[in-house]
Amino acid sequence: MENLDYINTFLIDQFGIDTVTGQPIWRVVWSEDQFEKRLGTYSDYTPNGLFIREITEVREVPKYRQWITEKYVLERLVVIPEINKNDLPTTNLSYEPIFIFEDNNGNYLPPRVDVAKLIVDTIYAALGKKSLAKYVDEEAKNDPKRLQAIKDLQEELFGNETPVTDALAYREGVVVPHNFKKEN
Repeated sequence: MENLDYINTFLIDQFGIDTVTGQPIWRVVWSEDQFEKRLGTYSDYTPNGLFIREITEVREVPKYRQWITEKYVLERLVVIPEINKNDLPTTNLSYEPIFIFEDNNGNYLPPRVDVAKLIVDTIYAALGKKSLAKYVDEEAKNDPKRLQAIKDLQEELFGNETPVTDALAYREGVVVPHNFKKEN
């Protein structure tokens, strides 16, 4: 596994920090270590399971632990939208998950700097950032082994994605049953 400090230093060097807070724009973190102060209605119980009270307040709670278990997460620093400011009342910025280091079956993958860079470059290219061209590995053009390694990495990361599954996931696709009869 690549050193996490090395990966995060690379992300700072390549993609910068927020000039107001000094926080990195991108970072990789362990899902179990992340907490946030969130407004919510919480039920309190004794160690024996007896109900004490229900209270609405701001509490420091696990950020990912209930959804992303024991995996590394690539996060991006974003401004909290106005509609969500009540949920996270103690801050105007939040790190949001962009990519989980896992395979297409949900199994743990160690964090890698090349994967993190590929994801960030792809997002910036999709957003039309003028300073970023579509990612092209110049060395891979003349090196079949490296070209195959890139193809293998893309398959590992995005192998289960097709235009059909994307359309269905974004509710833009239409499913036609196999027994559908077209009327003339």
